[in-house]
Amino acid sequence: MEFVLIMGYWLLMISVLIETHNSDEALARTLGGLVGGAVEGVLSDVIIIDHGSVDQTHRVADAAGCIFLQDQTLIDGFRRARSEWFLFLEPGARLLDGWIEPVAVHAERMQGPACFTRSHTHRRPFLSRVFSPGSPLADGLLISKRQSMALFSPGKKTSDIARGLAMKRLRAEIIPAPLKKS
Repeated sequence: MEFVLIMGYWLLMISVLIETHNSDEALARTLGGLVGGAVEGVLSDVIIIDHGSVDQTHRVADAAGCIFLQDQTLIDGFRRARSEWFLFLEPGARLLDGWIEPVAVHAERMQGPACFTRSHTHRRPFLSRVFSPGSPLADGLLISKRQSMALFSPGKKTSDIARGLAMKRLRAEIIPAPLKKS
């Protein structure tokens, strides 16, 4: 296991996993929010699990130094990940400055699954949250590799793993991915 000292906390390094399909522009926005974590040495690897993109998703991933898995499953991404903690994000979601320390504290204490807090300008109105729950990955998911493997079954996607999980809300903000147009 790899550890890095961040702000007084020994952090197990994190593997970021992102599932994509024709998400080149959205992926670029998401990867931009991870630069601070890469600079601080928090990110072990970023794994893109692509499901048949015909746009430039592979070039965006390659330019950022990501591991790109074309037409493979989520379990293949788990196997390639080098760390004991996973951060699942949707393409287009963007972590805001200040996310590293709350993630470090959470992982160091070996707490259960967690998600980020939506930025103030992107919080949904109460009735919208009640009657239209939205994507289970909209706020990201920080979870141990062990728990991810326990929740996984063939054919599942990252959103299926996040669905129904009780998660602690981190004191770090995220701008969720824009809603996909049908």
